Amino acid sequence: MDLVQVFADLDAQPWADLQHAYGSAADVPGLLRGLASEDEEEGSEALDELYGSIFHQGSVYDATARAVPYLARLAAAGVQSMDLLVLLGGIAEGEHERGPSESEPGACRAAVIAQLPLILPFVEDGEARLRQAAVWTAAGTGAAEAVLPVLLRRREREKDALVRAELLSGIVLLDPAGSASEAIAALDPGEPPELRIAGVLASLDAGLPWTPAHHEAVLSLLPLDDLAADRFDHDRSEPLQFIVEALLERDTLADREAALSLLDSVLRAPDAESRAEGLWAAEQACDFSRSAPARLAPAVIGLLDDPTPARAALLVLDKLGPHAAPAAPALAALASGGGDLADRALSSLVLVDPERAAPLLARDLPERPGALGAAVGFPDGRDAVPFPYHPELLAAVRARLADPDLQGNEPIHLARLLTHWGERAAPAFPELVAALGRFPLVVPRALAAADPARAVGPLRAAAESGPEEGRFAAARALNGLTGESGPLLTAITAELACGDPYRIREAAGATDGLGQDAPVLLPALRAALGGEDDRRTTPRMDADLEISLALWRGTGDPGDAVPVIAGVLADADHDWSTWTAIRAARAAARLGPAAATLRPALEHQLTDLRRAPSAVLALLAVAPSTQDLGDLAATLLTAAEQNADPRGALDALTALGPATLTPDHRARLTDLAERDRRVWATGDTRTLVAADAHFQQRARALLRRGRPSPSGD
Repeated sequence: MDLVQVFADLDAQPWADLQHAYGSAADVPGLLRGLASEDEEEGSEALDELYGSIFHQGSVYDATARAVPYLARLAAAGVQSMDLLVLLGGIAEGEHERGPSESEPGACRAAVIAQLPLILPFVEDGEARLRQAAVWTAAGTGAAEAVLPVLLRRREREKDALVRAELLSGIVLLDPAGSASEAIAALDPGEPPELRIAGVLASLDAGLPWTPAHHEAVLSLLPLDDLAADRFDHDRSEPLQFIVEALLERDTLADREAALSLLDSVLRAPDAESRAEGLWAAEQACDFSRSAPARLAPAVIGLLDDPTPARAALLVLDKLGPHAAPAAPALAALASGGGDLADRALSSLVLVDPERAAPLLARDLPERPGALGAAVGFPDGRDAVPFPYHPELLAAVRARLADPDLQGNEPIHLARLLTHWGERAAPAFPELVAALGRFPLVVPRALAAADPARAVGPLRAAAESGPEEGRFAAARALNGLTGESGPLLTAITAELACGDPYRIREAAGATDGLGQDAPVLLPALRAALGGEDDRRTTPRMDADLEISLALWRGTGDPGDAVPVIAGVLADADHDWSTWTAIRAARAAARLGPAAATLRPALEHQLTDLRRAPSAVLALLAVAPSTQDLGDLAATLLTAAEQNADPRGALDALTALGPATLTPDHRARLTDLAERDRRVWATGDTRTLVAADAHFQQRARALLRRGRPSPSGD
């Protein structure tokens, strides 16, 4: 096939009307032609751009389906054949259909299936890598009737180990019941390693029981990552992690024990590379399984005695929760050394045994930034437990505050630590006063906490004539100590006029608690609201929400607030504005029945499981009598089950009350509380174990509240 045939009807397609990841697909014809460029660099760049546009992070589009015939023709014409076969295979497996293609599910896979007459001949190609790519792509279409006979015929003659492995995987994918025996046969120690690991993975695909033969095969093949390096299935590029997760997802006691027993053995392997694979898989297992930390803790803690695997072991240690306690002596020994490893070990010790960590942190505070951050709950400190007071650590903090080179996050952490200690930090008062001008945003709270009586004068001076960027923080701290509202009113007025939506939001929030002084700020608050010409960014909408609540508090009239909240709910209808929509729902809940007109907008939020918990709480506040509580409970349970917002879902379920829960609801909540798979939301996995434990504790408490008493009363 020559290029004239390949591109014969290319320009007749309505590319400008089609969509890919970056909008209009008008650029696709040029990229397709670029693939065939005699300039190798241009061809490579065209391939990269097509991956980014028509197959963006696994997502496919209507332009993707339209491009498939040209990709297949180019491959058949010998243009970047292997790379284009792999791209076609990825498209066939694409799980996320975006844009207009969502209305025609499976269109991209169907487009690849239609090109099988051009793809399947490569299964007999003389080049092994082309055969392998063709097998993977053809099997990925799921078109068993057309593909399976071709793969079975090739299997009888194939000698290359990688192609044999790909053939086995593809045959099992297309005919799991009929090919299970082949997966077992591939485990034989006489077979090539590539085929044996494919046999292990194919056994999982076929749903076969895990046996000692599988266990021994994996251990004998360690390390596994190299065996997957030349395979095209990126989901299995780390075979050990895939195996462990597949077994855990089966959610049976036997499979769970199989997964954790395998991991325990790998963590005790004699070579460092295998143990490193084991640690990575163990970290993922602890994220997934509630029983994993207790089972894996001894093996993980044992690796701390060797500095080589210790760094990776520390990442797992942070996922062990209370089961990490026996690691304290080993962590202290590592923390007594120098360099980054000591800081990392001390960060873990801060969580495991803070009393033991405190003097070690004091000893070398400037070189322990990670441990200092851990001690104050970096990044936000919202759920941080106050770190133990220690006189040596106080002395070290005072020395750091006096250092003229202090910068970055360290002054924030130091101030937060002193705030936690309260009046026990009083000896640091001179250093805090001296640092007030250098760090005017973070020192005021620490100053007020350390010595309330002596802090009044410096705070008043800072609020009235200190650095402008710190006057609000100083005035707020002063108000908290003395109740003086004058400096705070002046500072809030200035912040509201600064134009920075982050500062405006915080200033508007500070009006809460001003009482009879708040009405003075009403003109400034109204002036700070975003106008029609303002860009509706999330910071701007967040600021407007806080202003609307401040206006309501100041006037008692929801007339200013309701339209603002309604506007935000309407504008925050995008993935990137989810948290803003949640804040808008929370603002509506604050208003209560006065925000009843927002009911339709809030009910619309129920269609997004991430927003549903806040929407439920708002609906209960603004229009409780109009809601079907059973339906709301079902939606909340789905949000928790799909890890959309488990914490918020439990808050809302608690607000609904145990009497709302039907037997089916209780069974679902019981499963969430007692199952092995964790309940968690995407985000910072460092706090995953604690968040899941908190969810489990609260879910059990809610279930107990609804349990009938033994007497039947």
